[in-house]
Amino acid sequence: MINQTATPQSPKPDQRWRLVESAMRRNGYQAGGLIEALHAVQRSYGYIDLPAMRAIAAALTLPLSKVYGVATFYHFFRLKPKGRHTCVVCLGTACYIKGAAANLGEISREFGIKAEETSQDGRLSLLTARCVGACGQAPAVVLDERVIGQAEPAALLELLHGLNGPKGAEEP
Repeated sequence: MINQTATPQSPKPDQRWRLVESAMRRNGYQAGGLIEALHAVQRSYGYIDLPAMRAIAAALTLPLSKVYGVATFYHFFRLKPKGRHTCVVCLGTACYIKGAAANLGEISREFGIKAEETSQDGRLSLLTARCVGACGQAPAVVLDERVIGQAEPAALLELLHGLNGPKGAEEP
């Protein structure tokens, strides 16, 4: 589902859209400025939604399919808002052998989300990586940019619930 409220149907009235227009203008509204325009959207809004892709496609005279293709090809572009907290489960060989699948499965089950999804309350994004470079600490998980080595499902769930507060509690 695409969030229609973060980027207006017509992005021009939104002050954040000026940064995107500036990026496109710097590149002469040429197709070669597509990636820079997508980066500008993500910096301004936190992710790239369909209205923003449509506006970029129109401004750069590109088919929407081209803009969508580039936005989905590169892993650093997000098409959905990121959660308040991010949990990246390493699925590299060492981590996988030592239990990464169990970590991923437990987090997924507990929070009702699959890999590459964000919880409905917007508190947690669950991501995977092929390798986080912590093979000696396998299985590794990166929680809000902090590497957790020898991660075990029960301890991870306790950490995640600690970040998010007790179930049903509202964060400020």
